[in-house]
Amino acid sequence: MKAKVLVVDDDYNIAELIRLYLEKEGHEVNTVYSGKAALDAFYSWTPDIVILDIMLPEIDGYDICRQIRKVSSIPIIMLTARGETFDKVLGLELGADDYLVKPFEPKELIARVKAVLRRANSFEGAAEEVVYSQLVINKSDYSITFRGKRVDLPPKELELFYFLASHPNQVFTREQLLERLWGYDFMGDSRTVDVHVKRLREKFSDETLRWEIKTVWGVGYKFEVR
Repeated sequence: MKAKVLVVDDDYNIAELIRLYLEKEGHEVNTVYSGKAALDAFYSWTPDIVILDIMLPEIDGYDICRQIRKVSSIPIIMLTARGETFDKVLGLELGADDYLVKPFEPKELIARVKAVLRRANSFEGAAEEVVYSQLVINKSDYSITFRGKRVDLPPKELELFYFLASHPNQVFTREQLLERLWGYDFMGDSRTVDVHVKRLREKFSDETLRWEIKTVWGVGYKFEVR
């Protein structure tokens, strides 16, 4: 899938390297070097995917991710020199689809771009929904209705929730969920799944419900229907 890619990095050399590799794959690329320029380009150029550095002048990548997620579910790959678990978790909680730490191999970034675009495209392609007591998850318009009210979720949280709910009582390992929803080997970082499950439980846990996302110790997770 060829796409419009917005590359945001204040390091000109890194931005240009990414641009060259993406253009070689046939993508159309727009490179900007500050947070304000990133938001201006997002609204005026309407990219299909954003590769977003965190440490930026004017507005940091976290805040840009927050603002994009208020209006769009397009894929976001966060790119940064920070590798601490806290930074990864924060990026994922804000709605990023992926997280890559500098220094990185350009071919790995390209592979992740392909995987994220493929997943986003396949998820949007089908008009389906799952319905349970007090819950409707519609993957055609990325909507969730819980107890009669719409609940907004980051795209990856919704995709995980939909996937588990569409396979009731079936157990999936973290590795299986990473492969099916992120589309590649996530370098064994199973905390990615744990973070998303934790966020879903915070929003949808209630003892009166007849369903829950349940941990199967030593294995993974399942959407248990009682």
